[in-house]
Amino acid sequence: MRMTCARIIMECLLEQGVDTVFGYPGGTILNVYDELELHGYKDKIRHILTAHEQGASHAADGYARSTGKVGVCFSTSGPGATNLTTGIATAYMDSSPVVFITCNVSENLIGKDSFQEVDITGITMPITKCNYLVHSPDELADILREAFAIARSGRPGPVLIDIPKNITAMTADYEYLPADQHPAHGRLAAMLRRASHDLKIPEPDAGDVEHLLDLIAKAQRPLILVGGGVIRSKGAVPEFRKFVETLRAPVASTIMGGGALPGDHPLFTGMIGMHGSHASNLASSECDLLIAIGCRFSDRVATVPEDFAKQARIVQIDIDRSEIDKNVMTDHHIVGDARRVLQLLNEKLPPHDYPQWQAWVFSHEEVPLKKDDILHPHEILETIQAVTGGKAIIATDVGQHQMWSAQYYHFSRPGQFITSGGFGTMGFGVGAAMGAAMGNPDVPVVLATGDGGFRMNCNELATLEHYHIPVIVVIFNNHTLGMVRQWQHLIYNERYSQTDLDRGPDFVKLAEAYGIPGDRAATQEEFEAVFRRAAKSGGPWVIECAIDKDAMVHPMVSAGTPVTDFLLD
Repeated sequence: MRMTCARIIMECLLEQGVDTVFGYPGGTILNVYDELELHGYKDKIRHILTAHEQGASHAADGYARSTGKVGVCFSTSGPGATNLTTGIATAYMDSSPVVFITCNVSENLIGKDSFQEVDITGITMPITKCNYLVHSPDELADILREAFAIARSGRPGPVLIDIPKNITAMTADYEYLPADQHPAHGRLAAMLRRASHDLKIPEPDAGDVEHLLDLIAKAQRPLILVGGGVIRSKGAVPEFRKFVETLRAPVASTIMGGGALPGDHPLFTGMIGMHGSHASNLASSECDLLIAIGCRFSDRVATVPEDFAKQARIVQIDIDRSEIDKNVMTDHHIVGDARRVLQLLNEKLPPHDYPQWQAWVFSHEEVPLKKDDILHPHEILETIQAVTGGKAIIATDVGQHQMWSAQYYHFSRPGQFITSGGFGTMGFGVGAAMGAAMGNPDVPVVLATGDGGFRMNCNELATLEHYHIPVIVVIFNNHTLGMVRQWQHLIYNERYSQTDLDRGPDFVKLAEAYGIPGDRAATQEEFEAVFRRAAKSGGPWVIECAIDKDAMVHPMVSAGTPVTDFLLD
């Protein structure tokens, strides 16, 4: 059937099972938006008009992380496209599958510094798995199909497609092709073979698996380290939990591994690294075998790479060969999808138990939690946990509230903790939360944010209100850039340079200006009462929580020092 390329975009989205798109229109993408109004597409694909393209990019990312499906984002050319770059980089660093569709100026205007022209494929080359500039209407459908295949396959990640405006108005032949059917021959098959990223997941080497089983048999103090690769791998979490229950070794987590094992599991030691628990960090220095699954040993985990678990045999399991030995040198590694590697291990792993090692690991007490007449961060997270029964998806911005969320909320499933780990993007939270809420309409969604991060994209309150997206925004308001102030307090001799946020807005009035209810809380009792009202409302709500300006994230290890050298206990 012959149709315009704008319509082919819509048909390909339906092929791929897309039900939601986040975006912002502009001149070059108008043919695509016009197609939304034709042929009944707006009844099949929900389009969420955000307040800013960055909000759309984070929303598509949050949708992808929380559902496991590919997120989709639309944008126009020039500043519209460049406004996506922070969101693209955020998705890239955390391996989140998002397809970004931008439209550029017409082909005859490219390279002439035309109005709102930018080389967005050149700009985003380092922060996408693959990107495309479409040159022919006949290749558009296959490019779209390949983009989705690349975004979701192997190590997931973002893909960008840039389409000149004149091509969106051209016509081409289109034939429906289900997303799970790739032809053995023809143009699409050839394109897939030429793709810069191999879509075939490598089968783990059987000898490598056997060698790990031998290492486990000889170990007396094994430690499992779980990362985001287990969360991203479809079906890996059940296999991972089976592996843990069979091995019975303590389990530490990176921030991206949250939800791989329930936070209240008796073998879970908590987060590891710069703000890791005493149990996790000390266990890493005393274990004799460290099994890292889907973990890339970032500088926030292995603060001193050459010192990290130096007494142990280190085994790294990762789908991406480039991550092996990149940050921490390993004694053994297995390249493969986490689910498949764990499946092979589980087939042959006999039951183990290490009661003395477990007792030693869990003998290290954590920082005692305060309970008095002021509102403490842990009380906020504990209250959310209690009121929602631990079912809520928690999205965050970046800063102290992010670390507190990782420490005090017991995540029980993958996709429950939506946070920017690798790129550390302040302003990520509101967009990510609304994307998660759109993808999970029957699950409560809470945004834990700071007064600094929330300011950056609070314009998306307009989106929450217009579409009645039920996100409860909980602002940890300490009137400062809390994490930066913590560093200034501990490392820079209390020289608090440019971290005080002694200015507006009044967050409750801001919420009300957008038509959203707002409340304040200064005690745990006040917060619980307000949060229960918000949870029952079924709509968006903003709660400003007054917390101590000098509240800190405990523990803390200084950058560039071993994870056992606690700067703050």
